[in-house]
Amino acid sequence: MSRSLCSKDLYCTFLRVTSQRYSALSLSEVAPYELSHDSISRWLEEAKCQPKDIWNKAKNHVLESKGIIVADETVLNKGRSQKVELVRWQYSGTEHDIVKGIGMLNFLWVDENANVCPMDVRIWEPKEDGKTKNDQFRELLKLSRGRGVKPMAVVADSWYSSLDNCKYIRDLGWNWVMGLRKNRVINKGERLEKLIIPEEGLGVHLRGYGFITVFRFAAKNGRTDYYGTNIKDPVRVDILSFVRKRWEIEVFHRELKQTCGLEHCQSRTSRAQRNHIVLSVLSWIKSDDVRRTVDFSFYQQQWNTIKNAIAQQMKYELAAT
Repeated sequence: MSRSLCSKDLYCTFLRVTSQRYSALSLSEVAPYELSHDSISRWLEEAKCQPKDIWNKAKNHVLESKGIIVADETVLNKGRSQKVELVRWQYSGTEHDIVKGIGMLNFLWVDENANVCPMDVRIWEPKEDGKTKNDQFRELLKLSRGRGVKPMAVVADSWYSSLDNCKYIRDLGWNWVMGLRKNRVINKGERLEKLIIPEEGLGVHLRGYGFITVFRFAAKNGRTDYYGTNIKDPVRVDILSFVRKRWEIEVFHRELKQTCGLEHCQSRTSRAQRNHIVLSVLSWIKSDDVRRTVDFSFYQQQWNTIKNAIAQQMKYELAAT
């Protein structure tokens, strides 16, 4: 059996339309031509799906629109995996605990109309490249600059608001809007949570950086979030708009996991897992194109795929009783 019979288009289409099973065996059972599950597994381990494949899909929209870069990490839960090469113990914001999984850093472009487009991705595995999550964050910033990206701001939560990261964004000539922890030290040893911050924001001195403006946002559930920015004379409504757009990456992560099979690759090798992750993002891009064209959510698209088969089976079962 030729190894080339499996392809990116076939694999991505399978990820988009299936909603239950994501294995090579399942793909072999529904492929439009004869294809063994072994050949699919070999192809997944030997293919070279790179993050640049995602950028090639995104670059026209990113370079032709005004928007922001939203950065965040998600953890692919692999709690039952014993021998997958990329799996390591790490903190999951979803579980609020340390879990076994694969760390995935995403850069997302959110334009003025809140249209979302994945730009790039990195997998955290310090044993392979010796890089920290912050190293990868700055690497993607540098790469984005080299590609000609001109964001209105880089937006991220407090995980990426270290001094080194904020200085690096400033050195690129970009603005940033970052979450700040409530115990962040500002001015002369003061903690952020102890300040009285007016609605229009408060200028403070961030130790080791310089002067910035901080805003306080109170949620209905009682949670308080602090965001800082190096934007000159920022307006609260603009900063709030950036903060709300940051939520788009949380939606992106949820759709990747629930509708694109992101966490369901059973291969053990690093190369196969990396290929599957990139192909999951590419399948998301295709589903997003459909959503924009016919206004069907990701979940409606999956339901449309299976509902006729379910209806036929119901008729059969009811007729037999």
